[in-house]
Parts: sequence; C-alpha cells; structure tokens
Amino acid sequence: MVTRPEADPIRDLLQRSKTIAVVGLSDSPMRPSYGVSAYMQSHGYRIIPVNPSISEALGEKSYPSLLEVPEKIDIVNIFRRSEFVEEIVDQAIQLKIPAVWMQEGVINHKAAEKAEKAGIFVLMDLCILKEHRARFR
Repeated sequence: MVTRPEADPIRDLLQRSKTIAVVGLSDSPMRPSYGVSAYMQSHGYRIIPVNPSISEALGEKSYPSLLEVPEKIDIVNIFRRSEFVEEIVDQAIQLKIPAVWMQEGVINHKAAEKAEKAGIFVLMDLCILKEHRARFR
C-alpha cells in the first residue's frame, strides 16, 4: 500500500509556477520586496517588476500595471498597502492569473473573497520567501 503525503497546495503552486509578477517591487536592495524577489529569482523563478515609479529591477523591465505585462503570469505577489489590493486583484481577475499572493502584513478580505470567487488561489499575510524556504531547503 502506498501512502500519499498530505496535500500541500502552496508546495504545488510553487512547483508548477515559473513567472511571478511582483506588484510594488522596489529597485532598492534595502527594501523587503527586492530581497524576497531576488531570492525567488535565484531559485529559478522569472520575476516581472510591476511598479510605475521604476524602469527596471533585478535586471528585468518594470511595467506600470499588471495589464501591461506582455506575458503569462503564474503568481501575482503583492507588496502594496492593503487598501491598494482590490485594484490589483481586479487586474488579476481580468488577466485570469491563477494565484494572488499577498505578502506578510498585506490583508484585504474583500479582495481575497473576490479573487476566490473568480477561481483564483489566494494566499494572504504570508511571505513567499519563507514559504518557499520551508518547503524546498
């Protein structure tokens, strides 16, 4: 008899995803968004900066909004204040992005509920770096 380990939807998401659009990514190495994104990039993920205030970060061109990113996105990682999340979720729904990840301290229940109703996998108030590290050391 083969026993199957407990299902881990976060592990599954991180394994099947290749491209992460990081909304609010800073080009400053001193900012958490930069460090977290650099870590994910060093583990093979394509990072797409989404920030109208910068032209590039981590060697990648930055886009003013999700709607202007010209390629398929697997995860939207949000480093914005909670009150800005709903607009980002609306764009993710429009683009049919499979997962929205709100970083630690980013909490918006209304936006999460809206995304889930649209069939999007939602993670809220969790650090993608910590969750990746816990599963893929």
